[in-house]
Amino acid sequence: MSPNPFEHPSAVIDQVRAAAADRRPLRTVGGDTKAFYGHPTTGTPLVMSSWSGIVSFEPTELVVTVRAGTPLAELEAVLADKGQCFPFEPPHFGAGGTVGGMVAAGLAGPARACVGSVRDFVLGAQFINGRGELLTFGGQVMKNVAGYDVSRVMAGSLGTLGVLTELSLKVLPVAPAEATLVFELGQADALEQLHRWGGQPLPINASCWVRDDTAPGAPELLFVRLRGAVAAVEAACTRMTQEAGGRRMDNAQAGPDWTACRNQTLPFFTPPAQDLCLCLWRLSLPQTAPVLALPYAQLVEWQGAQRWLWAPASAATELRAAAAAVNGHATLFRAGADGAPGVPRFSRQTPAIETITQRLRQQFDPAGIFNPGRT
Repeated sequence: MSPNPFEHPSAVIDQVRAAAADRRPLRTVGGDTKAFYGHPTTGTPLVMSSWSGIVSFEPTELVVTVRAGTPLAELEAVLADKGQCFPFEPPHFGAGGTVGGMVAAGLAGPARACVGSVRDFVLGAQFINGRGELLTFGGQVMKNVAGYDVSRVMAGSLGTLGVLTELSLKVLPVAPAEATLVFELGQADALEQLHRWGGQPLPINASCWVRDDTAPGAPELLFVRLRGAVAAVEAACTRMTQEAGGRRMDNAQAGPDWTACRNQTLPFFTPPAQDLCLCLWRLSLPQTAPVLALPYAQLVEWQGAQRWLWAPASAATELRAAAAAVNGHATLFRAGADGAPGVPRFSRQTPAIETITQRLRQQFDPAGIFNPGRT
């Protein structure tokens, strides 16, 4: 990886200070692969893609420190060369995604429910606040006396608290063995089976339930991925197929399918041709939530905790009420061709969370210049 010629992000600091003085909005841009996520925001682009490079990486310590503009694919290739990975499987949504964008978006792939979120792997963060100050947080550097783990708060903030410049991240070894099992089960039976397996010592790493084809009568399939020690994976394959039928897939076929699920390139994620104004919704629910009585085709991940569906923006009230009824929430993840004007992308925060959010923004971005309105 080529070293970045800059030794300090002073140019970015100058831009932030000038914008704060003028109260001029800034729109942070890495690879711009997740611009669809959250409310559209305007402002002068603050491009961070040139601030790239691995600062330090010691494979035996399972920690990498990297500049925020580093291409995610490039860093993952370096990790893979050492037999390591980000186990939460961050989606790419395009070739230009950056590490800073990965953390700012806080999105994770199929293994999220079993291995943890992006936030769980952030050890430290360096960022520029709304006053143009370069701050560093993390257990190895300084204790945050405010009581918040600020480095992890940055995960999922969508760039509204500051401009990420450097991140220290935990990585893990690639699992020694992997297998994918597929079962022909309806959604209710699939969820019940997943909950049953969840109470057993099985190396389940990811799950995906989906109707394999949109045609009437097409099979409804549950895919379950196992990862772990060779003996544990082999024993689980035998036990699970004996208990629920099903078959084992060839890893050469299953691997690309899981990558497609992670990056939302499966056929399910293609907007229905008959109505390009349909929106992709994400329902975040407790794993034990039952099948929701909604008239929309779904794809279910995270052992029931994440459910995707295509529905019009006008269904926002219906979807959010259904999610709230089981203590979950609904997000308008991708708007349709009309942009879904006037429809909130995220469910309303609880009063307690809203208070904390406002205090953090006042502390780190008092002029409100970073990605205003994004969340």
